[in-house]
Amino acid sequence: MLSIDADPYDFEFDPETTALVIIDMQRDFLEPGGFGEALGNDVSLLRRTIEPTKALLAAFRAAGMMVIHTREGHEPELSDLTPAKKRRGRFPVTIGDAGPMGRILVHGETGHDIIPELYPIDGEPVIDKPGKGAFHATDLEDILRNWGMEKLVVCGVTTEVCVHTTVREANDRGFDCLVVEDCCGSYFPEFQEMGLRMIKAQGGIFGWVASSPAVIAAIA
Repeated sequence: MLSIDADPYDFEFDPETTALVIIDMQRDFLEPGGFGEALGNDVSLLRRTIEPTKALLAAFRAAGMMVIHTREGHEPELSDLTPAKKRRGRFPVTIGDAGPMGRILVHGETGHDIIPELYPIDGEPVIDKPGKGAFHATDLEDILRNWGMEKLVVCGVTTEVCVHTTVREANDRGFDCLVVEDCCGSYFPEFQEMGLRMIKAQGGIFGWVASSPAVIAAIA
């Protein structure tokens, strides 16, 4: 077993049964001119995660450990989009409408895809999820069980929404989760801070929190 310096205490893991899960690092969320920016968000708050996540991803690949990517989005005919999700927010444009990088959050559109800096390579599963959590209506749990994974190192965007939801889902399914703080991002700094505090509260009620240098050092 290896150990990572983390809060609220060290995170012990076996590289053979630990996977990196990178949540929704998609062009529409992170790139200037994308849907996120069109809604008035400061994408630089998310883009600061790219370089540390690149280093973390490289470390996992070099160690031969499992890497999984997720993308939030929907089928072109929107058959997996609930009316409640479609109308929420009352934005002028919403999921399925034409956006700066194609139809918003629709499979196959430019904005739906993962940013080039973190693009998956052969052998790395990509989970297309219709909801906030990566376990809802996907085969993520089957993939993890089939590969014998027991612990997850989780990062991505946004901290308080898709990252948090996925970690909570994983926790209820018996997976231990470590959230990498500098590889997670939010459009709202206060949500970033509180989201991480909630993960590690009460002795790690949902999991552990650590920095990418600490994770990389343990893997190396």
